[in-house]
Amino acid sequence: MMGLTLLLAVLFQCAPLVQASSSKLDDPAFLGVVVATGVCGLIGLLYLFKLFMGQASGPPKVLPLADFTPFPLIQKEVLSHDTCRFTLGFPSSSSTGPHVLGLPIGQHLSLKFTDPATGKAVQRSYTPVTNDTTVDQVQLVIKVYRPLPPKFPQGGLMSQHLDSLKIGDTILVKGPKGHLQYHGKGKFSTKPLGQPLEQRSCRCMGLLAGGTGITPMLQLLQAVLVHPDYRDQQTQIKLIYANQTPADILVRAELEALANQFPQRFQLWYTVDRLSSSSSSTNTNGDNDVAASSPPSEWNYDVGFIDKKMIQNHLVFPNAPKGQTQVFMCGPPPMIKFACIPALQELGFTEKDWSVF
Repeated sequence: MMGLTLLLAVLFQCAPLVQASSSKLDDPAFLGVVVATGVCGLIGLLYLFKLFMGQASGPPKVLPLADFTPFPLIQKEVLSHDTCRFTLGFPSSSSTGPHVLGLPIGQHLSLKFTDPATGKAVQRSYTPVTNDTTVDQVQLVIKVYRPLPPKFPQGGLMSQHLDSLKIGDTILVKGPKGHLQYHGKGKFSTKPLGQPLEQRSCRCMGLLAGGTGITPMLQLLQAVLVHPDYRDQQTQIKLIYANQTPADILVRAELEALANQFPQRFQLWYTVDRLSSSSSSTNTNGDNDVAASSPPSEWNYDVGFIDKKMIQNHLVFPNAPKGQTQVFMCGPPPMIKFACIPALQELGFTEKDWSVF
């Protein structure tokens, strides 16, 4: 609005000169005034154009990064006995003013470090729990996998390395990476392995997540429901989130806040293998940690693995138009391969109806 006011003011000031120009074209002083006014007006228009373009594009983006770039750890928050929220600042090249990450919805970041014990590079992919409404930082919620012999003797090398970092230490980051991108209003593109890029759309989304596979689901939920560049008023979402125990549920506060804010559009359902754990084990949710908590006094959700009945009751949209439901999955491969996909197939879903992060 301020820019439009300035533009009108310039035009208003120039109008008398244009009207008088026919009678004063031979006056050198007048011609000088006209030229000076024109130059000032041109400069003003260029300034307004730059201003408008800046407002339209928003803060500059850090991504894409074709090469691994060091991001400093600026904050670490312990969320549970095995989970932390790591806040990374942006590289020094972005210190000229506020920046946003610029990660497309549905994509993730690659993190890398060199293992001092072997001299080999260790690389893992993570989806942030923040988006481009957050400036000058990115947050990752990560479960730290400790050594668990004999099945998992080294533990998670990347997660343990991140946990060992001190404030100010750096981790190498590049991106974006991924074969799926959400464009808003139920439209997205996906490239299944070995197949060409596909454009899909839907009015209903079913989300199946296990363990740390919840982070891309939270990214998608935030985009559809609250992100100013992607949100809509129509898309319906249901989420089934599987874990070993209630204590292992990640970003629970964020999920339940969205469910409470959008009760007509987002339905949340949990399932756990057991309500408490006194010994370590590995299951279809892929979590090898011991839950250090007592059973909850109330548990109003499922106990057991994801199956056909659970999906029928808590993920299917009975009134959805045919072909307007898409299912998104992220979790340990055994959960996807042996639980989710067979159950979806029994319910009549095909490859064209689902995507795996």
